[in-house]
Amino acid sequence: MALAESLRMVLARPHRAGTPFIAAGAVVALVGLVVSKWLFWPGLAFTLFCLYFFRDPERYPPPRPDLVIAPADGHIVSVIQAAPPAELDMGSEPVWRVAIFLSVLDVHVNRSPVAGTVTRVAYHHGKFMSANLDKASDDNERNALAIRLPDGRMVACVQIAGLVARRILCDAKAGDVLEAGERFGIIRFGSRTDVYLPPGVVPIVSVGQTMIGGETVLASLAPAISAPVAA
Repeated sequence: MALAESLRMVLARPHRAGTPFIAAGAVVALVGLVVSKWLFWPGLAFTLFCLYFFRDPERYPPPRPDLVIAPADGHIVSVIQAAPPAELDMGSEPVWRVAIFLSVLDVHVNRSPVAGTVTRVAYHHGKFMSANLDKASDDNERNALAIRLPDGRMVACVQIAGLVARRILCDAKAGDVLEAGERFGIIRFGSRTDVYLPPGVVPIVSVGQTMIGGETVLASLAPAISAPVAA
């Protein structure tokens, strides 16, 4: 069963954002068949890498509406209290932020952490430091979404470019209604995704944990009694 699941992950259909890269690699490989094997092998390797990098497997969110789920694959690099991005106009009061780092080997499709209405999408130009650094949340190029829950509370989800990632794609726009786990974008070649929880909501995850986008639970939307140790 584990082997079958791994194969389904590796052989998942690619996200449409990868089409130009996959096509370019395939063309180089085909030209290499005619011209030179030294062109064929790099073209083939690039095509296979892009097929793997842009894979977009199906995910199955928990059926409960009162959960916040991981918006991306990767591992958690910080769980701290911080103010949401200023461009979202969600106030300056610190809330719990969960930061997920995506290596080039992770699935890079971003999914909505909650069911709700997108009230604002804001792009912020910035640096391209390594996305696993804590200051990447404030200094790096990013695209932030503010999502209003049915009860009026707000959740922020931020796509952050990294040292290698230089292109953030977001299909969501203000007014869109997203389901929990619904795809809304992708970041090319290594990145980070942050989630800012509503006031009073505390994450149940910790630094170092591996996340499965669209499935792993980050928090319950019911106010928590105790808080994790920040890292």
